[in-house]
Amino acid sequence: MRSRTVLTLLRRSGSRLQLVRLLGPDPRGVRQSLGALCILAVTSVIAGLVLGRSHERLAELPGLLLLVPAAIALPGKIFGALGSRLGTAIHTGTFRLSLRSSSVVGQNVWASLVLTLLMTLVLALLASAMASNLGVENAIGVADYVVISVVGGMLASVFVLLVTLGMATGSVRWGLDPDNVTAPMVTAAGDVLALPALILASYLVRIDTVTPVIAGLLAVVAVVSSAAALRSKAPELRTVLRESIPVLVLAGFLSLMAGVTVENRFEVFSERPVLLVLIPGFLATAGALGGILTNRLSSKLHLGLIGPSVVPHRGARTDVGVTIGLALPVFVIVALVSQGAGSLVHLAGPGVERLVGVALIGGILAVVVVVAVAYYGTIAAVRFGIDPDSVGIPTVTAVLDLVGALTLVFAIEAVGAG
Repeated sequence: MRSRTVLTLLRRSGSRLQLVRLLGPDPRGVRQSLGALCILAVTSVIAGLVLGRSHERLAELPGLLLLVPAAIALPGKIFGALGSRLGTAIHTGTFRLSLRSSSVVGQNVWASLVLTLLMTLVLALLASAMASNLGVENAIGVADYVVISVVGGMLASVFVLLVTLGMATGSVRWGLDPDNVTAPMVTAAGDVLALPALILASYLVRIDTVTPVIAGLLAVVAVVSSAAALRSKAPELRTVLRESIPVLVLAGFLSLMAGVTVENRFEVFSERPVLLVLIPGFLATAGALGGILTNRLSSKLHLGLIGPSVVPHRGARTDVGVTIGLALPVFVIVALVSQGAGSLVHLAGPGVERLVGVALIGGILAVVVVVAVAYYGTIAAVRFGIDPDSVGIPTVTAVLDLVGALTLVFAIEAVGAG
């Protein structure tokens, strides 16, 4: 009866997606996910190369590396959640591309931009506090962190927003399942754009008077816009902000802890910059796998195809198996592409065999956490009456930022790549 009800809903709503893509392992859906993950693996190397080539700039601005994993991941968290909400709207046939503040899509877009402003400010303040508590020598000041984080984050967010809306519209037009492609493609866009934007913004810091003034103005704009949005008459806008802010703050803290992990091993990464090239792709792949799983579980929960049970239903177990199957080849691809790109620009590394070993060992450990956090985080959201589309991706990617950094460092030690 439940399946018939869902099928009727999909037909009446005009959705072009087939029910079988949500019920079982669809080869086309697996190919879509694998293709999107491969694109992510390749494009994330651009961010990795920027990071590898920027190790001297990072050395000039002590403490900046603390911010890097969190700053790279933030667009994926915010706009990945936006994509997830739009994906649910596509599945139920309620998606209409309109940026009016009265429309559902418009409210979600404005919420995502406000969240970017607010969270980049929060990340800057947290990173400054961490640098102070860790005793980072000659660390950049709080105004420097604010300018780098907010300016870099907003520059990247404009383009990632366009990618997210493009993926949603393309899914409707070409009959793609947004659950399979949105998370990796949005993550890829965030990886490619966030780090270069961050490095570009770093040239606005440590300028007498100018940097503090810019930081102060940005902080005021972020606080005022957030307060106005929370008091807005637009219900979807308020709901998204209320549900997202606590999760994103926690997610930002966990992502910064990943930065602490990398900062503490900076000498190893600096001596072998190919390992720096690997970081964005490794973390992004783990997060994207969690995002794909979270998106599919969220859609199935919204449509009543599975329930929020402690023991996963058959449909959920199928998605878990597909996630694990996708992980192994993609982590190998990330390692090979990182090695190839590093070699082209003459960056030192531990060798291709050890780099593949690092990616596989760290990736296997990380994907175990991916599955657990994605499934139980999604059902926990449902049981607490929170939209899993708003909190699922930020939660899983934040945990994976920290866990991924830890498993990566562990794998480096395990294979002797350090």
